[in-house]
Amino acid sequence: MPFAAAIHRHAQDHPHAPAFQIEGRVFTFGDLARVAGALAERFGDLVAERRSVLGDRSRLIALETGNHPLFAAACLAATSSGNCVALIDPHLPEATRQTMHDRLSPDLIVRADGANLSLHAPASGKTRTFRETDGNERKPLAIGDDTEPFLIVFTSGTTGTPKAIIRDRGSWRRSLATGEAFFGIDRATRTFAPGPLAHGLTLYALAETLVAGAEFIGAAHFEASRAMSIVEAKEVKRLALVPTMLRRLCAAAAGRSQTSVAQITVAGAKLTENDRDSAALAFPQADIIEYYGASELGFISVATNGDTASATAVGRAFPGVALSIRDDRGGEMPTGETGTIFVDSALISDGYVGTTDGAGFRRLGSLATVGDLGFLDECGTLHLLGRSGGMVLSGGNNIYPQEVEAALTADPGVHAALVLGLDHPDLGSELVAVIEPEGGMFDREALERHLAAHLPRYKHPRRIWLCLNMPMTQSGKVAAGTLRQWIADGNDALELID
Repeated sequence: MPFAAAIHRHAQDHPHAPAFQIEGRVFTFGDLARVAGALAERFGDLVAERRSVLGDRSRLIALETGNHPLFAAACLAATSSGNCVALIDPHLPEATRQTMHDRLSPDLIVRADGANLSLHAPASGKTRTFRETDGNERKPLAIGDDTEPFLIVFTSGTTGTPKAIIRDRGSWRRSLATGEAFFGIDRATRTFAPGPLAHGLTLYALAETLVAGAEFIGAAHFEASRAMSIVEAKEVKRLALVPTMLRRLCAAAAGRSQTSVAQITVAGAKLTENDRDSAALAFPQADIIEYYGASELGFISVATNGDTASATAVGRAFPGVALSIRDDRGGEMPTGETGTIFVDSALISDGYVGTTDGAGFRRLGSLATVGDLGFLDECGTLHLLGRSGGMVLSGGNNIYPQEVEAALTADPGVHAALVLGLDHPDLGSELVAVIEPEGGMFDREALERHLAAHLPRYKHPRRIWLCLNMPMTQSGKVAAGTLRQWIADGNDALELID
């Protein structure tokens, strides 16, 4: 069912049921329908002519509010028929956001203005303030057809320049229908997803929860003890978050198990067996569903308990998805041999807007890839080794950092890890790692024994730095760029282990 149509139906059938909550502010389905309708009308009034990269195809609205109480209503309005939303994280550097604006030339820019929203039309220079109380009459949102552009999100290219991924309504609707059936979401599935709403995992959790008629709870910022209090007080049924957030939630549980949580959906990185053990203690009634996907491709594979025994395993093909491993010439690789991961599904995006760095998304007939490397084993389980552009050539050996990171984080003494290559006069690149130890304690000899049992010697990091508090991105991933700079600068946050 179309996003807007589902909200309209819920607003009619149970208008007073809670739909979206953040920082204590609760919007019912009736509230969402009313505010979104008023916003959609205001968007149309402000944009007299279209100037964006989409031309006459759709009005392009850049939503740059962050996790604001009016985000859900603004997103609904910005995706109603005739509109396409571009999600921009306001926490990104100003220069990066300006690059995004320059690439898209949006017809309207929506930003947070305290409790209100600021609406700016660049072509006319008009700026208006929108308040939640504006527009008391509920006006149904217009429903677009499957071929209309619907959503633009950004992912970093190999050069660090953001790439704009565009998706039509049809692929989004098919994705929601597939997810609702697979994850078993219904009106009782109260979901807590504390990540950035401009990012794929949290955005999708919001959409699928609202379409099902359930309540979505977000957070302006993630803080583990505060998040655990929300889980406890609201009797949350489902969590949707990245592994880093789950680890910190489990630590914050401190022996207080939460039995209301029946499902935990994880994406963005691989869980370790230690992560699953910790989650089983903190959330003993929860089934953990871990999926691997990409903004360009949608769902790729999914793993449940017992499917990820190997450090590189990311599960089997998601329902409706076919996997294929191909060589550099497009030929299919035999079982167990590493190549580029291609998918065939109805969830694939339309690709990138404008020029890119030439890497990432590409098609091969009905297949598509983002350049990830891996292999399929005899059981059909996909093993993810990394991105082709991220391979490290050290001493003539091809090493995929993600494989080494997976082995490191599988050690009980390692909380988080980043593996990278640094220039080396003899080896070409030297494999190094930055590790956040579990509980602040680190046993180098125990780690060496663990690595020896899981990786050949040439894949062991030659140098290791300890970092007691890894820098993280807004989406909850290790901030690789920051750590590279810290290594170059000799930052005191890092301790080199001999």
